[in-house]
Amino acid sequence: MIYKVLYQESPEEVPIRERTQAMYVEAESEREIRKKLSDRNVHIEHIIQLSEKHLEYEQGSENFEVEKL
Repeated sequence: MIYKVLYQESPEEVPIRERTQAMYVEAESEREIRKKLSDRNVHIEHIIQLSEKHLEYEQGSENFEVEKL
């Protein structure tokens, strides 16, 4: 499954919407994503499992790249 992970670069700062970053991750579950990203020192705001339609839309973006954890 492909998930969209919304996160902030610095876990110490208050989250600001304009600084929110996104990454696309292939994983089996949200729990797996949180476990694998725990060493990256980021603040995960939200994890969204992408439906087929949402995935098609995201693939149209020039910044779309799936990370395999």
